[in-house]
Amino acid sequence: MPKNFWKILHSKKEPILALAPMAGFSDSAFRQICKKYGADVLYSEMASVTALYYNQKLKDNATLELLKFNRQKEKYYVVQLFGSNPEHFAVATRIITKYIKPDGIDINFGCPVPKIIKQGAGSGLMKNLAQSRKVIEAVIANTNLPVSIKIRAKSGDVDALKFLKNISDLPISALMIHGRTLSQGFSGQPDFKIIKKARQYFKGIILANGGINNLADAQKALKESGADGLGLARGILGRPWLFKEVKSNREINLSQKEIFKLMTESASLSQKLKGKQGIIELRKHFPWYLTNWPGASKLREKIVKINTLADLKKVLKDASLNK
Repeated sequence: MPKNFWKILHSKKEPILALAPMAGFSDSAFRQICKKYGADVLYSEMASVTALYYNQKLKDNATLELLKFNRQKEKYYVVQLFGSNPEHFAVATRIITKYIKPDGIDINFGCPVPKIIKQGAGSGLMKNLAQSRKVIEAVIANTNLPVSIKIRAKSGDVDALKFLKNISDLPISALMIHGRTLSQGFSGQPDFKIIKKARQYFKGIILANGGINNLADAQKALKESGADGLGLARGILGRPWLFKEVKSNREINLSQKEIFKLMTESASLSQKLKGKQGIIELRKHFPWYLTNWPGASKLREKIVKINTLADLKKVLKDASLNK
């Protein structure tokens, strides 16, 4: 049976830092960059169990392609699943355990996107206590990997405590709690105190998530939540070195030259893994690196038009010369 990596990380007696799943961002290239800067755990983008249930082919399977990872450069890697049907979860879990072979499997009960909720998935599933429990039981019964879950502070009439009380007897290894409610979405002040109260019903590893954009936010989240670590998401877009800041407990200010070097490294890796499509996908990613820069708007206009690694290098070289 695979080792429970959560216990290994917890034994180090320091905050566990995870790259939380972000649709359209948490691909293999970005995960590798975050690992380089100190992420302990890397989550995949959300994968649909229903898609895997209806397409179980191993070749030309878009969902399985999305979940592929580099075992040497992406330790520890967790596949996150979303859906609402326990049978779909059971089949998807078996497929992923056998063919993807990640270090763990996570169930999403926190996504606030309307099209996900309409499926009864994400935060929509969190509202349904009976169905949520069936889904977790289906996943646990079909894998020998450690199972974790991600929830929100509250979804509808179900808050984190009510949800956890309903599943307190199940062998879940780790829990990530987004401190905002479903109605808050990705804005507003997260409630880290409810994360602290979660200890009443959950004895495994707890990660606090939501509204963590800098070192001060991270320190506050750890202190107020009493969590074992953090799940960092939107706060590391354009600043993957936030992991390193939290681990070293000091702010890090990269120079323009260092940031341009990081952007080039990211583009090179993306091109290697996805070809031209990898570069095009970075058009939405790279503007985050330029936040609050003098003259950033003109540079963004050029960045969002790049098609190749050579295009990026030229844009960055011109920006350096015109500094």
